[in-house]
Amino acid sequence: MASPTKAREIQVQKPAQSLAHFQTKLGQGEEQDGGLLKPILIGVVSLVILGAAYGTWSAWRAQAIEKHEAALSALQMEVEGDGVAPLAPAEVEKRMRERLGRLEALAASAPSSRKAATMDQLTTWRLALDGKGPAPARAEDAWGHIRLAQRALALGQVQEARAQLDPLRTKALPGEPWAEAFWAGQMDVNRLAGDRAQALKDLAEYKARFKGRGDATALENLLQSI
Repeated sequence: MASPTKAREIQVQKPAQSLAHFQTKLGQGEEQDGGLLKPILIGVVSLVILGAAYGTWSAWRAQAIEKHEAALSALQMEVEGDGVAPLAPAEVEKRMRERLGRLEALAASAPSSRKAATMDQLTTWRLALDGKGPAPARAEDAWGHIRLAQRALALGQVQEARAQLDPLRTKALPGEPWAEAFWAGQMDVNRLAGDRAQALKDLAEYKARFKGRGDATALENLLQSI
């Protein structure tokens, strides 16, 4: 008796994927790509926003410093005169008293990079006017020399101011926090002495040392008054 034959089906290929299954996988791939793209886009946008914010802040800071230095220079010119004819100490003191409030306001609103120097100037005025807490006869550091020089300038003592600043010249480099105050004081000495030739030399030396890292605007403003 013949054994019954069994139909055998040979499967030569997998069943075709349904359209719905294909669309589901395609959607999953797009979601994965989109998931990677979103953080990249967010990062790029964030960098652009941060860059714009930093640029705006830097411009505002530079403008604030320039405005402050211009106001401080104008105030010093009002007190010390144009440098052509030295003022009597009594007249300088009178002008300082009349304008002390303005200097106090400038010290309170000074940008952070200029606050220490402006506060030193305010301290010098108060010492010259009231004699409270007299400055030491010998300075212990660079800031001490600068304060003594500012005090001498307020009293019209050009040679004393030079004697305090001269030892600092070789070290008045961009890396020193007191360097800007030194060069401003040096230009003030030149202005009070009416020494335009020395002022030009000092400005050139300052620019050569700082090479765009400092703020030459205030020094140039002082030079114009000599």
